[in-house]
Amino acid sequence: MSTGNLPEVVSREEWLAARRELLVKEKELTRARDRVNAERRRLPMVRVDKEYTFDGPDGQVRLLDLFEGRSQLVMHHFMFGPDWDEACSSCSSAADGIGGLRQLHVRNTTLVAVSRAPYEKIAAFRERMGWTFPWYSSYGSDFNYDFHATLDDRVAPVLLHFRTEAELAEAGTPWTGGPWTEDMRGTEMPGISTFLRVGEEVFHTYSTYGRGIEEFHNGYQYLDLTALGRQEAWEEPTGRAVPLGLQVGGPNMRLPDEYDT
Repeated sequence: MSTGNLPEVVSREEWLAARRELLVKEKELTRARDRVNAERRRLPMVRVDKEYTFDGPDGQVRLLDLFEGRSQLVMHHFMFGPDWDEACSSCSSAADGIGGLRQLHVRNTTLVAVSRAPYEKIAAFRERMGWTFPWYSSYGSDFNYDFHATLDDRVAPVLLHFRTEAELAEAGTPWTGGPWTEDMRGTEMPGISTFLRVGEEVFHTYSTYGRGIEEFHNGYQYLDLTALGRQEAWEEPTGRAVPLGLQVGGPNMRLPDEYDT
């Protein structure tokens, strides 16, 4: 922690006045979030006609089965390639924050994770981490490719953060700034998708990637309330905290059971 850029020390009355000023902006943000959430709920949906299958603890199941009888399904696209020995550390940081699912279940919503790794690898890693949320394998199916969680133009058209190959040639990929290239084939992407069940039919309602899922990583929603914040280099005020390198993809990010604390 830097000592030269900490918050000013003031009286309780001065703090309250400043807090009320900030509250006005927070309320604006809350109302904006409510408007965006409403627009999200107004999005059209797409019927999922392809028959996808997944491997789980009880063998092979359908997409419909992942709902566990509920109306809504929230799915973490968890980066864990078939030939990987361990899952992605940044996806694991999000998974480590998934607690009991009761509050989703009583709202008629199921949460699962899906990865391309074979189920045996998933089950072993899940047990190692002590996680209890449902986690399925899409190994051998087109599911990850169709929902742009695995990118390979030989299997499905590339759509990276909702940009096509032609658009990426102009805008650049996030990690290189250049166009999509053949050596990127097989790239695994984190994301969250939501689905709605109407009778025996399943509809895709939403997907988000990149910073769209950052609220589920690293305790960000808590850290953003603190004086030191996320302790990442880009944050303002600059110089307040020493960057820890624990951001998604950061040099000091580890699997959850590899930290000392």
